[in-house]
Formats: sequence, structure tokens, C-alpha cells
Amino acid sequence: MRIPLPKLQTHLGDGLAPVYLLSGDEPLQLGEAADAVRAAARAAGYANREVIEAAANFDWNQLAAEANSLSLFAEQKIIDLRLPSGKPGREGGAALAAYCADPPPDTLLLLTLPKLDKAQQNSKWFKAIDQLGVVVQIWPIEAAQLPRWIEQRLRAAGLQPAPGVAALLAERIEGNLLAARQEIEKLLLLLGPGPVDLDSLSQAVGDSARFDVFTLVDGALQGDATRCLRILGGLRDEGIAPPVVLWALARELRALATIARQVADGASPEQAMRSARVWDKRKPLVGQALRRLPPAAWGSLLQLCQRTDAAIKGADGDDPWRLLERIALGIAGVRLVTAA
Repeated sequence: MRIPLPKLQTHLGDGLAPVYLLSGDEPLQLGEAADAVRAAARAAGYANREVIEAAANFDWNQLAAEANSLSLFAEQKIIDLRLPSGKPGREGGAALAAYCADPPPDTLLLLTLPKLDKAQQNSKWFKAIDQLGVVVQIWPIEAAQLPRWIEQRLRAAGLQPAPGVAALLAERIEGNLLAARQEIEKLLLLLGPGPVDLDSLSQAVGDSARFDVFTLVDGALQGDATRCLRILGGLRDEGIAPPVVLWALARELRALATIARQVADGASPEQAMRSARVWDKRKPLVGQALRRLPPAAWGSLLQLCQRTDAAIKGADGDDPWRLLERIALGIAGVRLVTAA
């Protein structure tokens, strides 16, 4: 059964299918759709989850083995199968068709992959999934529809955009939905729930700043301590609020800590970064940072973020900008930074 993305949430509220196939090349919508399926499954009692990355040379027998395995307490489980290439090949196609011919009880299969071409949609394995479960094909949002999509996201976040706000934000993010989400998060952090007019939008996410927080994050990932100090000084001089800087640094650190933990547990850096939905163009930066520090260091820097948050709120006597400096330099690999 094929359903459009806007109807997925309603479908999930009416009950779960045994198999979900989500395909598309737009990472934000694909990721959020997968999150919605996983959340609905957890709410329905699927307590266990097994993530399988079907990369090159993947042994498709692993799918059958996972389907036939039982947990100690016979709990319902999710098989979260990710197919980065979008093409399972002959062996994978046969494994998926066999799975659908005899789906295991108490198991939900979630398959995510890029946009499917016509040949794939005519394959036996795709038709088997289409017949047994639910297929959601995710399409990019057209430029003409982007302001409406942004306005819906603003309102869902508790913001009330004045006329022209969504259109201006759409113009600035140039079709990048992940960037749109980041800008909405920044607006909510700076302004809080309530009205947003064009002036407040320009002040909050203006693109005229000499340095922005994302440039700071990139400089830290590159290990350029001198650049970090220069950007932080520019942000402070331009009146950028410390919570915005902390938000950007902490957001990156949470991702780095998660990736480092997965690598320590045996995943490859590529697999861990793909799982964290790191953009391809940012993978070299993230990989560089991961090689620079041990896994425990990311947790220590997150503790320093908590202390910085307390300082911003007046609960700690230290200077928030000094602590932000320590966080950025810590990411850059300067050893003097500690969690103290």
C-alpha cells in the first residue's frame, strides 16, 4: 500500500503494518518519517530495535537471522534496515521477498533508502513490500510550496509569523530543509514562543553578521584554535546572544558523542556518521574531529556545556563567554580544556 508522506502520521495512529519502506533523497523529511514510524512502534510495545546497515558486501543472511531470532523475553522488536545504495541486488532482493512471504510475528521491518527508480519499483521485492506493508515515497518540496511548509513548521514550534516572514526565511535557506529547521530552532531560542515579524527575523537570523555560529563550529571541527578565538570575539562584539552559540556547540557535541560511542562499539566511522545523518560535505570535518579526541572527551565537553548553561542563567559565577571559548577550543583539540 502506498501512502503520501502527509498521511503517514494518521495512518500510524490507526495501527501498524508489518513492513514500512521509506524512500527519498531529502534527508530531513526521510529522517522525520523514520522517526515517526519508530515512535509509533515504541508506543505499540516494540521495545527492542536492531539497526542493520546494508552497505557493500552485506550478508543478507543477517536479515533472516535477525527475523528468526527471539529475545530473552520474547518482546516485539523493530528491524531498522538501512540501504544507502538503494539497490539490494539479486541476493538482497531475494531476501526481502522471502521476508515478506513469511514475515515473523511481533516484528516490524523499517527499510529506508534513497529515491527508487522505475526498475526498482517493478522488482519482485518492491512489489512484495507494497503488497504486505506500506510504501512512502518522499519528494523534495517545490520552491513555490516552501514558504507554506516553513510557516507550518514555525507555527508547530509555537511561533506566529507575520506576513512575509516565511517567504523571507525560504529565500535565505535556498531549499535546504535542514537549514530551515536550524533557523526555526534559533528563532525559538532567541525570541521564545509568540509573534515573529520581519524585523525580529532579520535581527535573529540575519545573514549580514561577519561571523556566525556555524562558522565557529566548522572552525572548531577543523582544529583551528586561532580562528575559533577570532570568530568568538566577532560574535561577542556583534551582540550575538550566548545561548545561540551554546546551542550550536552543544548540538554538534551531542552528535560527536553519539558517533564516537557507536564507533567504540564496533561501527565504522562511515556507518556511524550516516546513522547520525551527517551531510556528505561535512563528513571530512566530523571525521577529522573524531580522530583528534578520544570518546570520553566529548562527554566531558558536554558537561562543560551544562556548566555554561548555568552561567548564562546566573547560577554559576563564571563568564559564559570564557566557558564558550573553552568548549570551542576543546573541540579544536586544545588540551587545557577540561570539564572542571
